[in-house]
Amino acid sequence: MSTSRATQDPATPDSEPETRNPKPPPLPRQNAWGFYEIRMESIGGLGAHLAGQILGEAAVLGMGLNGAHFSSYGSEKRGTPVKSYVRLCEPERELRVSSPVERPHLLAIFHDTLLDAPFTLQGLDPGSTVVANTRRSLGELFGTLDLPQGTTLARVDALGIALQEGSRINTAMLGAMVRAASFPDAAAVKETIVRILGTRRRDLLEANLRTFDRGFAETETLVVELSVDEPVPRRAPPRLGYANTPRGGLLYAPGNSIRRDNSVFREGRIPELLPEKCTHCGLCDMVCPDYCFVWQEETDKRGRPAMLLQGIDYQYCKGCMTCIAVCPPKALVERPDDEAFVHAYRVPLVNYLGTP
Repeated sequence: MSTSRATQDPATPDSEPETRNPKPPPLPRQNAWGFYEIRMESIGGLGAHLAGQILGEAAVLGMGLNGAHFSSYGSEKRGTPVKSYVRLCEPERELRVSSPVERPHLLAIFHDTLLDAPFTLQGLDPGSTVVANTRRSLGELFGTLDLPQGTTLARVDALGIALQEGSRINTAMLGAMVRAASFPDAAAVKETIVRILGTRRRDLLEANLRTFDRGFAETETLVVELSVDEPVPRRAPPRLGYANTPRGGLLYAPGNSIRRDNSVFREGRIPELLPEKCTHCGLCDMVCPDYCFVWQEETDKRGRPAMLLQGIDYQYCKGCMTCIAVCPPKALVERPDDEAFVHAYRVPLVNYLGTP
């Protein structure tokens, strides 16, 4: 099933975009400045920045609205928090605001674990729309989240769809956002996907269009009737401020990553080590951004002491697959991220105390 407004045979990526003067759709809600605002809460690598770019461009070029898109992320983007913002308004209104969206009318959450983070739902008002990539049911979400009364809650298994179609999460989330928000033109969004993704990876274009259609069709929604009737605070209070910072600005908790778990950053795929093919060259360890490979001094085949690769610590692996690309003997292969496999084949690192 796909939306009736979606184009079934998109133009080829090399063709010029269709020239038209679309009539802007009415915005369902606006704030005091006349803007409809969207915030995407994500993790680096899930494609939220590109999703915001596609949605903003579709609104301006394909729907005749005035709009702006920008994102916020750190220097090492994959695996770190990412926020992407889209701000829309009527074409005759000037849009000169570039501040972060603190009171979103549409909030898209790209990873299930972000639903449990206290900052994710900040700024929601009664009547807002929340779209979550999760395998939890709507009933589970309703029982877990404190949402303002009148919130439209939508869920879609974007990760499952992307894995089945061989594409990315972001196009499934775009389909879900279009479905939940109701006013965006699905055809304009698909034309923008063709225009942007078609120039990058033409081989993945059809998979992403199918993913968009499935994200639209498989989104489930529910309107929250019995919950809190006041908005969620715009910002969480800081843990340390002028009233409770220790003298001298000292931080008593040392910074370390012993208990850090990067598994939430993976997109359904992990590297698997084939020990019989491994030559222990160490190239995988050189390119790994999180030091996931476990080594131990042993005796090699010639009876000499050497550092030999024992396996992968999947607690720290975030599935970037860089190790697979550089492995000369192809001793690292891609496989589905399966909890039973990870539990059985994880080789824990040893911290400075000598315990895993």
